[in-house]
Amino acid sequence: MRLVVTGGGTGGHLFPGLALAKAMQQAVPKTEVMFIGTARALDQQVLAGTGMEIEVLNCSGLKGTTVVEKARSLFQQPIAVLTAIKILRRFKPDLVFAVGGYVTGPVMLAAKMLGVPVCIHEQNSVPGLANRLAGRIADTICTSIPCGDTFPAAKVVQTGNPVRQEILETALVGKVWQSPLTLLVLGGSQGAHRVNVLFLEAVRELVGKGHRFHIIHQTGQQDYEMVARAYGGLDVVADVQPFFKNMAELYRRAHFVVSRAGATTLAEFAVAGLPAVLIPYPHAADNHQQTNAEYYAKGGGCLIRQEDTLSSHELAKVICSILLKPEGELRSMAANMRKMGVPEATDRIVEQCLRLIEKKSRASKTSI
Repeated sequence: MRLVVTGGGTGGHLFPGLALAKAMQQAVPKTEVMFIGTARALDQQVLAGTGMEIEVLNCSGLKGTTVVEKARSLFQQPIAVLTAIKILRRFKPDLVFAVGGYVTGPVMLAAKMLGVPVCIHEQNSVPGLANRLAGRIADTICTSIPCGDTFPAAKVVQTGNPVRQEILETALVGKVWQSPLTLLVLGGSQGAHRVNVLFLEAVRELVGKGHRFHIIHQTGQQDYEMVARAYGGLDVVADVQPFFKNMAELYRRAHFVVSRAGATTLAEFAVAGLPAVLIPYPHAADNHQQTNAEYYAKGGGCLIRQEDTLSSHELAKVICSILLKPEGELRSMAANMRKMGVPEATDRIVEQCLRLIEKKSRASKTSI
C-alpha cells in the first residue's frame, strides 16, 4: 500500500500524522509513506530520520495575513496544486491523509482531481480554515473531540487524537505519588513567553513560603537564558531546557503540568493521566485553545486560567492548593484526565483509512 500524509506548521499537526503512518505500516506490511509538508524548520526537524519520502510544497496560509501576503498566497495556490498533482501521479497513493495546515489544501484538491480517497483528521474543537474547506471534499473526517456542526455529520467519525507509541507505553507505567512532587512546565510553544514569566514569579512566591517541589521547565529557545538565570537564584531543583525530545520520559516523571492547551498536547496529557493547569493561548485562531481546554475541564482533569486576568499570585495559589492535596484532589484529577484519553485513537483512524481504500478498490472492480 502507498500512503500520503500531508500537513505541517506545528508539532500538533505533524505528530498525529507520524503516528498514523507508523500504525499503517504495522497494519499493512510494506506500506510506503510519503509526507508532503512545508519548508519550515520545525517540519524538517520532526520529519528527519523517519525514513519516509518527503516532499515540500511552496505555499502559504491566508488567515491572519496582510493583503499583500494574501495576494501572494492566492497566486501560489494554482502552482502548488499542479505540483501536488505531479507528486501524486509519480507516487500513486492509495490514500491521502491530511492533518491540517495550509499545505493540505493543494494536496487534497490534487487527490480529488485524481480520484484518490481523502481522509482528514481535525485535532481541535474549532477546525482551522484549511480543514473547514477540506471538509467539503474529504471522504471521511476523523475528529479528536466534538467540533459542533462544522462538518457534514455523515462524514464525521470521532476517533480521538493519535498519540505517539512511546507516550502510550509510558501510560502503562504506574506513577509514584510521593514528595517532593514534580511539576512540568511547557512554555516552549509559540506565544508562551507570558506563561514562562508568570510561572517564574509564582515559583519565587512558593519557595519563599517554604514549599518544596521539583520542576521540569521547557522554555522555548527565546526564553531559555532568562529562565535559566532566574532558577539560578532560587532554592529549587529545576531541569531547564529550551526543548526536550523525550516527552514520554517527562510525562512519566511529572505529577502535574502548567501548559497551553494545544489539542495534541492535551491528548497526550489525557493518555498519560497527567492533570494540568491550562493557560490557553488567547490569540489562537478562533480561540480554539480555550474550547479545547473546556472539553477536558468538564471531565474534571484540569483547571483553566485566563492569561489576560491571571496574576503570578493567583497561579501560586492554584499550584499551592494542588501541592497540598497530592493524595486527594491531584490523584482524582489524574484519574479523571486518564478517563478522557483515547489510547486506541490511532487504530480507529487506521480502520477508517482501510475502509476508504477498500471502498475505492470495490468501486474500481465494479467499473471494469
